[in-house]
Amino acid sequence: MGALRYNGFRFKSGSDLQVETQWVLLDIPEIKSYVIIIPIIEDKFRSALLPGPDGHVIIFAESGCTEVKTSYFDAIAYVHASDNPYTLMKEAYSALRVHLNTFRLLEEKTVPSLVDRFGWCTWDAFYLTVEPVGVFHGVKEFVEAGVPPRFIIIDDGWQSINFDSDENPNEDSQLILGGTQMTGRLHRFEECDKFRNYKGGSLLDPNAPSYDSNRQKKLIAKALEVEDIEKARDRAIQSGVTDLSEFKTQWQKPKQELDVMIAEEEKISGSASTNGCGSYGGMKAFTSDLRTKYKGLDDIYVWHALCGAWGGVKPGATHLNAKVTAVNVSSGLDGSMTDLAVVKLIEGGIGLVHPDQADDFFNSMHSYLSEVGITGVKVDVIHSLEFLCEEHGGRLELPKAYYKGLTSSLVNNFNGTGLISSMQQCNDFFFLGTKQISIGRVGDDFWFRGGDGDPMAVYWLQGVHMIHCAYNSMWMSQFIQPDWDMFQSEHPCGQFHAASRAICGGPVYVSDSLDCHDFDLIKKFAYPDGTIPKCQHFALPTKDCLFKNPLNDSKSALKIWNLNKYAGVIGAFNCQGAGWDPKEQKIRGYPECYEEIHCSVHVSEIEWDQKKEAANLGKAEQYVVYLNQTDELLLMTPKSDPIQITIKPSSFEIFTFVPVQNLHSSNTKFAPIGLTNMFNSGGTIQELEYNTSSVSSSVKMKVKGGGNFLAYSSESPKNFCLNGAEVDFEWSSCGKLTLNLPWVEEAAGVSDLVLVF
Repeated sequence: MGALRYNGFRFKSGSDLQVETQWVLLDIPEIKSYVIIIPIIEDKFRSALLPGPDGHVIIFAESGCTEVKTSYFDAIAYVHASDNPYTLMKEAYSALRVHLNTFRLLEEKTVPSLVDRFGWCTWDAFYLTVEPVGVFHGVKEFVEAGVPPRFIIIDDGWQSINFDSDENPNEDSQLILGGTQMTGRLHRFEECDKFRNYKGGSLLDPNAPSYDSNRQKKLIAKALEVEDIEKARDRAIQSGVTDLSEFKTQWQKPKQELDVMIAEEEKISGSASTNGCGSYGGMKAFTSDLRTKYKGLDDIYVWHALCGAWGGVKPGATHLNAKVTAVNVSSGLDGSMTDLAVVKLIEGGIGLVHPDQADDFFNSMHSYLSEVGITGVKVDVIHSLEFLCEEHGGRLELPKAYYKGLTSSLVNNFNGTGLISSMQQCNDFFFLGTKQISIGRVGDDFWFRGGDGDPMAVYWLQGVHMIHCAYNSMWMSQFIQPDWDMFQSEHPCGQFHAASRAICGGPVYVSDSLDCHDFDLIKKFAYPDGTIPKCQHFALPTKDCLFKNPLNDSKSALKIWNLNKYAGVIGAFNCQGAGWDPKEQKIRGYPECYEEIHCSVHVSEIEWDQKKEAANLGKAEQYVVYLNQTDELLLMTPKSDPIQITIKPSSFEIFTFVPVQNLHSSNTKFAPIGLTNMFNSGGTIQELEYNTSSVSSSVKMKVKGGGNFLAYSSESPKNFCLNGAEVDFEWSSCGKLTLNLPWVEEAAGVSDLVLVF
């Protein structure tokens, strides 16, 4: 038997699996085929794969309720074989679609419009300190720089939450960093006081409140300083240290300083929110003012946990029947890595709205949000239902009620599409929750730094994120449009992330702090109108990567392929330097692997036949290859040797492959690359038409964007027309044909190009 891969990790034996394995892909050279084993659901049970003794694999089925039992199963797993791993995935999940009839495939659903747009998420910019003035000025910075966000996500921090221990049950708790809010509960569905106190028109006034980003950064930095001391203390406790006096001494001064800063922040934000000039306020006034000022802002999403807040809904605070339910961690999750969210939820329990009221619960939240100008939601902590199912018939029965309510609310309040799912990497969600949901996160969070004190984690964590997104997309893309999450443009690996997002085929959004942007980088994947040159498919690992370890084998690159309308693209990324440690049960750094690697790339690694419209592109006799980072132009045939490159750690190269067209009347070979100042050059070509007669040949194109247009042309054209006027161009004997294109606002940035040979 050949190599095996599960959940994106490579292994050699069934005993090497980790608990909660959602699928296993096998490469079996004896039959020249791939085989997938997929644990599925039956009746009230869901299943997963576990490591077994002596190289075996165990299939484990659970109901999540001690009262729900069975003695047999008709079908608790599905096995499928094919000679193509990508076709295999399509066929396998299509078969399960018919067998289970509990979900719909991505191809059956409509995705939200934000998938082809640039956006901004507030999380890493503000954490829990997010408030109207900061958000308004954040959008302003992008607009003034010429890259307006077409959507924003107001992440965690906008809700009305407090803690069971708070003296005033109707007062919001003041929080800064993620983690501190995880035992808090919703005490009302409306926005917290920071947004509730916003006065309509105040930010449109000539004397609108300013925003001091340095003050906010100092506040977060101080909170991080306190958090780091607390984490060091917790690690010491875990290692057996009993004398914690040194940590207490280190902690006291910065904690006192932080408390003073929080008090001052409350005074400042309170005064800023009262400078209104309108007669109405709150979230509705804020979203209206945002749209009044920034006309191109199509969507405003907000974050919420599946159960409302991290800690659910406070009993007695709403008209719904909510009960604080103890978290019961399943054996599968308990055997995986330790997670702060799980630890905190165990600590506080979750205020669960009774499943009989799930429809009312979601509609109450979402109908209000829709009324105040919110067009969608990012629903997080979806996996939390598995903790709470003992009293509600198990981990399939409880989700059925919640997903039914969520789906109904999505249709009624957010056009059937306005929902991004998050923290949902369990098969019961995909089999039960995706009848309507069409987009979701496919990886862990973007972490701008490590949490265990390793200074190199700021680098190696980024490769881990990329690996998760790429391999998870193999199966999640059958259900949802893969969302590779936000990143920060000024991060040390900002370009590394940006390149992967540019060709991932999904939305591209950043989480930059104010005054901390790399706008030159952002302009490599976002147009001046806030749209992006999106690929036509979703990025997947190339076939030769499926059974390699691009994280810590010291030699393999992560290569992902995707398709544009008239070209294919491969991104090669050096993600080496980290990986899963089965003994420590965590992701950690492998510094010995954080080195440059050698990589080969070939046109045959693009799976042209996975999209019907692109199939003919894969039949060309010759291709032009453009290397984005080295600005090289090469020719390749399907029989050529692979291109060899060397990639430094946390670096990449993007290869655009364009079929060469023979213009018979002039014996000219031609292939348009697109705009080389964009990472996804091929995505800038919107229309392409070749015309040949006995006396001349012409090429007509529509290209979106401004910048350096590049094409391969074996001969110089007789003339070149741009938007109806003949223009000068540059051509060299090596075949490079270039022209600088303007961004024409009146034409939505689209230029008409006509070349005559």
